[in-house]
Amino acid sequence: MEPKDVKLKRLFHRHGKALILPYDQGLEHGPVDFFDAPFAQNPMHIIDIARQGGYDAIAMHIGNARRYFEHYFGDVPLVLKVNGKTSIPSDDEPLSPITASIEDALSLSAIAVGYTLYVGSSRQDEDIEQFAQVREEAHKNGLPVIVWSYPRGRDINEKGGKDSLYAVEYAARVAAELGADMVKLNVPSLKKNPDIPKPYRDYETDLFNAVKRVIASACGIPVIFAGGGMVSDDDLLEKARICLEAGASGLIFGRNIWQRPLEKALEITEKIKGIIKGLKA
Repeated sequence: MEPKDVKLKRLFHRHGKALILPYDQGLEHGPVDFFDAPFAQNPMHIIDIARQGGYDAIAMHIGNARRYFEHYFGDVPLVLKVNGKTSIPSDDEPLSPITASIEDALSLSAIAVGYTLYVGSSRQDEDIEQFAQVREEAHKNGLPVIVWSYPRGRDINEKGGKDSLYAVEYAARVAAELGADMVKLNVPSLKKNPDIPKPYRDYETDLFNAVKRVIASACGIPVIFAGGGMVSDDDLLEKARICLEAGASGLIFGRNIWQRPLEKALEITEKIKGIIKGLKA
C-alpha cells in the first residue's frame, strides 16, 4: 500500500503547486450554481477541463465519482468528499454528515479524501469526533485527508463573520491541530467589523500578509485556497498570484473555472499555470 505522504506529494508533481478542481457544489449549493451555466450540470464538462487542463485532481461526492469513474480513472486523480450537506437549512448550527466511506475511496482509487469541518459551529463536538474517526481510518489505509476548514455558525457570525482574518486563521490552526494533511481555506476578508475579537479588530495589514498569517497558522501542512463565487478574470488571477506568492501550496478553484465553457475554462487555467511558472523563474 502506498503511504499517504507519497500520495500527498503526487498532488504537486505536475506543477509544483497543487491544482484541484472541485465539483462538490451541486450538493453544497444546489442548482443555483448551474443556473447561468447549464453545461456545467454535466460532470463530463468538469472531467474534460481537468483532463485537458492538467489538473492534479478533481474533488467529487460519491455519486458522480462512481458513475463517471471510467471517464477520469487513469487521467485525473480523485479526491473523494466523504461528508456534505445541502444549503437549505440555516447555517446557524451546521454539521456535514458522512456520505461515503474510506472503503468507497479505496474502491475508487482515490488519491485522498476530503472532509468539511465547520469550525465554531455549536455542533463542533460531533463534527470533531466524526472527523477523528475519518482521519484514523483514512491514515490506516494510506489516504491523506484534505480538510475543507470553514468557520460557520451563529457564534462565528457574532464574532465578525466567517471570512474575517480571525476566523480563517483559526480554521487553519484547527485543521492542523486535528491532524489534517492539507487544508482548504477561503481567502480572508480585510473588512473592518467591531465584533471581531481583539487583537484582530484593530489589526492593520494587506491581503498578502494576511494570507501569510493564515498559512503560518497551519503549522506547516499544505494550504490551498478556494476561489469562491465567480469574479472577473483580473480579480481571479490577482487572488491566485497573491496566494501563491504568499506561500500557498496550491489552489482549489471551482466555480471560477467550470462556470465557463470548456475553451474559456482552459484559457484561464493556462493563465493560472503561467503564474505558477513565473514563481519558479
